[in-house]
Amino acid sequence: MTTIKQLADLKGRRALITGATGCLGRVMADTLAELGAELVLVDRPGSDFETLAQRLSRQWGVSVEHRNCDLEQQTQRAELIAWLKNSGEGLNVLINNAAFVGTSELQGWGVPFEQQTVETWRRAVEVNLTAAFELCQGLSPLLKAAEGASIVNIASIYGQYGPDWSLYAGTSMSNPAAYAASKGGLIQFTRWLATTLAPHVRVNAISPGGIHRNQPEVFVERYAARTPLGRMATEDDFRGVIAFLASDLSRYITGQNLSVDGGWGVW
Repeated sequence: MTTIKQLADLKGRRALITGATGCLGRVMADTLAELGAELVLVDRPGSDFETLAQRLSRQWGVSVEHRNCDLEQQTQRAELIAWLKNSGEGLNVLINNAAFVGTSELQGWGVPFEQQTVETWRRAVEVNLTAAFELCQGLSPLLKAAEGASIVNIASIYGQYGPDWSLYAGTSMSNPAAYAASKGGLIQFTRWLATTLAPHVRVNAISPGGIHRNQPEVFVERYAARTPLGRMATEDDFRGVIAFLASDLSRYITGQNLSVDGGWGVW
């Protein structure tokens, strides 16, 4: 009988994480490194790879490579795919974690619906959906040839549900249409791809609920009251689900979208 420890073991497997230096990406990288995976960390130029890579390698004794790639640029995505294919190494796990979330300073983004622009819509779709499509397509030969191959797409509860605008009242926070639409598309792409790459590659999604960072106190209080578990998520709440979907713990699961939302979608 195979033990749980054996199913979770990622030694000898190689995992690529996009958006790897972000808050959630760092936790994913740390989790997979703890399970023994060799890592390829991908993020935008200017990202602080060195400190993260050195810590992971020193703490967990795994190989950690890193690569700059602005996933909004098709040419850079193509270069990343070519580099991976020419590396002479396989790929067992692909985590599409990078996301275009915009900022309050971005024109046409954090504004009322009537003022949201096609340009910001295109940018969000390019990173949140098109980049995932292209990486899955380009790297599928490597994944099909690998043991225990798994793709994990990071979506959002807002790819499933409309926003509760009462949470945002009196704050400068926003929830643009392009973010929700692109994440909803990623969830459906996950289902489609699961049937297309089966039985060689499992494909699943994670839909995080709100993660507690630097939101206004009034928003945090409203969100917690709206959530059955009574709080917003922390990055550490995603360690278990990423370990589960990346490893053989979920070897008979594909095409699923797992909501990690404290019960948000129950109400």
